[in-house]
Amino acid sequence: MILYSYIFREIIKYTAMVLVMVVGIYLLVDFFERIDNFIEAGLPVSRTLIYLFYKIPFIIAQIMPIAVLLAILITIGLMNKHNEITALRSSGISIFLILKPVIAVGILFTIFLFIFSELIVPMTSTRANLIWLQEVRKKSAVISKDKNVWIKDNRLIINIKYYNKKKQEINGLILNYFDEDFKVSRRIDAKKAVFQKDEKNKWILYDLIDQVLDKDSGTYEIQFYKESPHILSFSPESLEIVVKKSEEMNFKELYEYVNKVESEGYDATLYKVDLHAKTAFPFICIILSVTGLSIASRRMIKDGLPAGIAYGICTAFFYWIFYSFCISLGYGGMLPPFISAWIANLVFSCFGVFLLLNSEYK
Repeated sequence: MILYSYIFREIIKYTAMVLVMVVGIYLLVDFFERIDNFIEAGLPVSRTLIYLFYKIPFIIAQIMPIAVLLAILITIGLMNKHNEITALRSSGISIFLILKPVIAVGILFTIFLFIFSELIVPMTSTRANLIWLQEVRKKSAVISKDKNVWIKDNRLIINIKYYNKKKQEINGLILNYFDEDFKVSRRIDAKKAVFQKDEKNKWILYDLIDQVLDKDSGTYEIQFYKESPHILSFSPESLEIVVKKSEEMNFKELYEYVNKVESEGYDATLYKVDLHAKTAFPFICIILSVTGLSIASRRMIKDGLPAGIAYGICTAFFYWIFYSFCISLGYGGMLPPFISAWIANLVFSCFGVFLLLNSEYK
């Protein structure tokens, strides 16, 4: 049908326009916020531009649902302003028929966003974070394929098996000290380490094995401690930078990581929430599509397209606040991971359907 094709094309066109505009503004602001950091690190402006280039996919993934919502508001709002909706209604065409191309657009962008977030975002986010971490912040930490963290500090190499940022707790800590001949002069294995806020970079190590090399005999003296304080070269804030983030992993990698963490007896709540969020978030494209149509088709928006866009921005803002709040509850263990990731979608689905059923143009 010509009408469906027209609406479909217009929404796609305005979605692209909104994406370009918002991404451009975001990059411009981010450029001026970070350029001083790059200059202080002795990096050229071109390196800043490369860093921002790698951030583009992540930005697109975050704002795409809002772009779809605004595109629908603009498309239907313009049709409403030009009395095209009224003409369609006079011809016996219900607003529910216009819903078909809108839903089609929502489904298309949901599929695209999921695939885009799986294939492109993890790769580019990793590269952007590495530039920021290693070249700008000068952190000598690398992340291995099995998600362990390795930190090099002079003659000390630190291996962290798992870091729980909620508890500021390290599980599985190994400290390897090297002498001037690059031989391991001391090794400490701790079951866990907990950050102490009363002193800078002070950690309490628990259930540790301390092996010290005796240079005369060439053997290691082994001692066991229940707990022992240590001053390490990093803080929880530093670890949050170097620990691989959920957006740097696709669904399969994150799923395997959750299983790995749980099989080793650690708390994987944060990653389980992010795992469910990876599937829940793209569906907001469909939900906001219905909501956008409901808002744009109301008579009060007819002579005020900016008002419709303002309503849409407010709706997206409240969704993002509510979604983030629910995710935070999931991180804190107050909601199950699945519920925390999906409840915002359920609530706003009901809201969108309610608005549509009560539309003045039915």
